[in-house]
Amino acid sequence: MHNNFNNFDRTLSDEDVLRRRATLLQRLHIDGPLLLLLLLLAAGSLFVLYSASGRNLDLVIKQASSFGFGMLAMLLIAQVEARFIARWVPLAYVLGVVLLGVVEVMGHNAMGATRWINIPGVIRFQPSEFLKIIMPATIAWYLARNNLPPGLKHTAVSLALVGVPFVLILRQPDLGTAMLILASGAFVLFVAGLPWLWIGSAVAAVVPVAVGMWYFVLHDYQKQRIHTFLDPESDPLGTGWNIIQSKAAIGSGGVFGKGWLLGTQSHLDFLPESHTDFIIAVLAEEFGLVGVCLLLLVYLLLIARGMVITVQAQTLFGKLWAGGLTMTFFVYVFVNIGMVSGLLPVVGVPLPFISYGGTSLVTLLSGFGVLMSIHTHRKWIAQV
Repeated sequence: MHNNFNNFDRTLSDEDVLRRRATLLQRLHIDGPLLLLLLLLAAGSLFVLYSASGRNLDLVIKQASSFGFGMLAMLLIAQVEARFIARWVPLAYVLGVVLLGVVEVMGHNAMGATRWINIPGVIRFQPSEFLKIIMPATIAWYLARNNLPPGLKHTAVSLALVGVPFVLILRQPDLGTAMLILASGAFVLFVAGLPWLWIGSAVAAVVPVAVGMWYFVLHDYQKQRIHTFLDPESDPLGTGWNIIQSKAAIGSGGVFGKGWLLGTQSHLDFLPESHTDFIIAVLAEEFGLVGVCLLLLVYLLLIARGMVITVQAQTLFGKLWAGGLTMTFFVYVFVNIGMVSGLLPVVGVPLPFISYGGTSLVTLLSGFGVLMSIHTHRKWIAQV
């Protein structure tokens, strides 16, 4: 009995030593590299937004407030273990779908789209943004409860779970967000080990699916965006204006740019949506190729860190969720830069952390809070 008490005391002592050695960031369940990269993006965002918005200080303050709220959400989520979050994933999915249904019935309309829920004097938010976190979590939760790689049945159920919010978001209409939701679920299936034959079959089905969407799903303005993507000069003063001016802004920046607040395309109102979807064109014009490469480097480091967290995750649910979130973030960046530079059709996807937008910002930071939770709780369990 005496030896047992000595062993117990020694174990407690070892745990106490480990806790004392833990850094402040570890105790707060914060991943240092992720936090540093996100703070760099936050500072750069406000810097560029001030110029892109025509020196609108109110807009910058609102964005800074969104960053603050998003950082708080990130820190709170990081404190909660992923296995505890997993218990609430089905409820979150149902709530997300219900909110999308509310948007369908009584959503707030702006610029020809109904995507928001507006509570006058309280808040206006876009429920589809939250599905970017909830969707991969739902597929990860479902697949983690079954044998992997997923068979035909579990793949079909996963696609059905993705399909419901995909259709509801597509009806708003919001093709860009709908495609991101679809990608987030598909990436979890990919990380789960979906057979390559099935992946190849899905790729082969892209053409007939695209044809069907063209005739039965896409709205006229979305079809026009594709026409504009293929030949923007066909309507230089109409639908092709945005992409032509965006390319002009990017090209005029050269290697080092014209300097902060000295961009002409945005400040002379040639470039529409300069503080939202096309903000990287402002960055390219004022800071040149060097500025764009630095931003891409930060994005690359964030994605690399996310993949490291995915590989090191100790639970199947955490691995699948982290992988889905990280790869979806990559698509987020790729689609925005591709559409602004003319490599992809314009689908209304903002540039992560740089474009103005409160709901998107909070959602992105919450996603990185999930990554921190998966990684730092893993490290703590490994230590004790």
